[in-house]
This record gives sequence, C-alpha cells and structure tokens, in this order.
Amino acid sequence: GSGGASAAASRLEQILNAELRTTLGEVKSSALLSVDRVNLMNLIRDSAKEKASIPHYMKPLKGTWQDWLKLAKRSFDHLIWIKEKGWPADVLLGSKGTPAKEALRDQALRSNCLWAVRLGCMDGEKARSTVNAARKCLVIPGALISLAPLPVIPHLSIHGKNGDLLNDPTFPYWGRYEGEEDTRRKPAYHNGTAWLWTFPTFCEALAEAWKTDPKAKDAALDYLASMSHFWIEGCSGHLPEVVDGDAPHQQRGCDAQAWSVSEALRVWTKINHAQKSTSKTK
Repeated sequence: GSGGASAAASRLEQILNAELRTTLGEVKSSALLSVDRVNLMNLIRDSAKEKASIPHYMKPLKGTWQDWLKLAKRSFDHLIWIKEKGWPADVLLGSKGTPAKEALRDQALRSNCLWAVRLGCMDGEKARSTVNAARKCLVIPGALISLAPLPVIPHLSIHGKNGDLLNDPTFPYWGRYEGEEDTRRKPAYHNGTAWLWTFPTFCEALAEAWKTDPKAKDAALDYLASMSHFWIEGCSGHLPEVVDGDAPHQQRGCDAQAWSVSEALRVWTKINHAQKSTSKTK
C-alpha cells in the first residue's frame, strides 16, 4: 500500500544521507562527479537561454547555443524518434561519410532512451510513451534492465575472441550476469544485466514526463523506494552495482557501488525539492 511505500521511501532517504555522511573515498568522489555532471548540463542549458556565442574552439559552428539547441531538437524529431515503436532510436548506424538521414536506426529499447526525457530532448506524448515503454520492458524492483527482452533491428551479433558466435543476434537479451568473463559476463553486461545507477533516471524521467501532475512525483518516489530492499541484502547498508535482469534478480558485480548511491540521492533530493516548491506556491 501507499503507507508501506512511504515508510520505505523515508527509510531510504535516511540511509542514503547516512551513507554519504559516513562513507569516504569512492562514494564521495562519485557523488561529486554526479553533481558536476548535472551542473554541466545546467550550464549548457543556461547558455542556450542567454544566446551565448559558440566558443572559438568549436568553430566552424556558427550562431548561438540556442540556434544549435533548436537544430538538435529538430534532428532528434526527424531522425531519432521511431513512431511505430514509441521510443527513440538507441543510435544511428552508418559508415564514415554517411549522412545522418541515411543512417540505419538501431531500434533496440535500452535504458539510454530515458536520458532524452531527463535532459529535455523530448516532452509531451513522446516523453510519456518512452517512459511507459521503459516501465513495461526495462523496470524491475530497484533497477533498470540495460536491454529489453525483445527482438532487435538491426541484429546484434556478439563474437568471442576466436570468432565464435556467442548469442542469438535476433534476440540478444542476456538476463544472467554469471560465468566466464569473456564469453558469458561481458556479453550480458550491457545486454540484459540490470543496473542500479540508471534506475533513478527512470524515476526522474517519470516525474518529468508528467511534470504538471503532482501524482507523478509521488509515483517517482515510490518507484525510487523500491531500491530500499538492497540495503538489507548482499552488502548490508550499501547499494550494489548490478543485478540479473532475470528473476530472482541476483545481485552481481560490486557489492557497494558509489554511483548507485549518488544517483539515488541526487534524484531523491531533486524530486523532494520540487514537491516542496510546489507546495509553497499553492
């Protein structure tokens, strides 16, 4: 129920704050890098608003950041968005010299798609469609699968050092991060393994896609609270690096991962601040 989710969310906030207050080294460094990344993106966005000139070292680009922001958004709509899928292409594929409009769109649904919502490249129905696709195909409790368990276009072939084919190119999802590194774990790492550090971005994108609906922020925090069970499993008091995409989602990789903690704290703080700001204006 909502009461249980709220209690879990409150507990998650307490542990996150305590974790960053008491843990030194990697966690502190990663938290600072997370903040720096956000500050950099804000700087670029602010520069666009202020019509700042393109720096000399980026010539021959002409115009202002605002001009290039508009061009980037138009290009995204025309080249990246896949209408029949309801999510953006993961990447445009083409040989050197191939114009972007002639490139092949990689239709695989990956957690990368949520960055387009989180950074404001998409809004409205496209943003909501992307978040819904991620919710249905990528979200597991407290983590985000790196590749949806769906057929892909174009096919993705993964070969071993001796050239042997290691996967099914038409369905490259690999849901268990286990076994020999080169032939089992590496193929799974970005093709079905679920990551914790990307999961808060889903929560952030959810709140952003329905930004005028207060219930969206509540739902985002409830989703974020689903990470709380990791604190008492595996390495107690920490968040792991990854878990299996397949149930029962066994913890894998690093037992105490800095960027998992720092991203959870960043998004928790951001959404809570937004909620409080909204309450003050009522």
